[in-house]
Amino acid sequence: MPEPIHEQGVTLANPPFSGPHRCVAPASIATIGEREALALLASVISTSGHLKVAFANAHFINEAARDPAFRSILPQFMILPDGIGVDIASRLLYGEKFPANLNGTDFVPAVLKAQAAPLRVALLGAKPGVAAKAAQRLAQLTPQHDIHVICHGYFTPEEEVRLLETLANTPADLLLVAFGNPAQEKWIARCITPAHARVAMGVGALFDFLAGEVPRAPETVRRLRLEWVWRLAQEPRRLWRRYILGNPVFLLRVLRQKYFSPSEN
Repeated sequence: MPEPIHEQGVTLANPPFSGPHRCVAPASIATIGEREALALLASVISTSGHLKVAFANAHFINEAARDPAFRSILPQFMILPDGIGVDIASRLLYGEKFPANLNGTDFVPAVLKAQAAPLRVALLGAKPGVAAKAAQRLAQLTPQHDIHVICHGYFTPEEEVRLLETLANTPADLLLVAFGNPAQEKWIARCITPAHARVAMGVGALFDFLAGEVPRAPETVRRLRLEWVWRLAQEPRRLWRRYILGNPVFLLRVLRQKYFSPSEN
């Protein structure tokens, strides 16, 4: 059983990831590089372990800060750093950015490409039909894996019972859940056990990107760490609160942690 983690004021008892973390309140984010993260997931899958994974960006932090129920389940997850917001927070609080930007849109395909042995990959979420297109795209990228759709994201309570039975009968090596946060993390924490999946990830808009429903930012924009600006331009009515209001709130929250809650740093 892993020992509690201590890094600059962060303490976790029996964490899902037993390496160093940095606190971007209220989340403890794994300080881990891509190669190490890929190796960890490969080990969990190959040894029939169990791991819940979340990706923390500025919106994730804001949601966790305002939602006690969401905040309470975070210790169940290995939380990976996603995006420029948490890198800015890490620089302000710890003097350096995270070792890697492990956003789910890039990291999930990397996980599948790194696995030569066939994996059973289950997709759950998004609008009807979108996950099927995403599965086709993943199958093109990594044909060695068995990639299938469990259900779209608008299932009834009765359908939920059936889909969980399906997973229990044929557990997934990798379960990708695309409800958006915090809904996907809450559902994984409530419903998914080692009997359902080796690794369960909340992947947000991944299926929409893979299916071509939402265009991904050009490579140049991604290198400049401005993908959030591209997304805002693509979906301003849906995302303006998240970015125009949410980003300043996030930065104020980080500054408050730095100057008024030093014990969390």
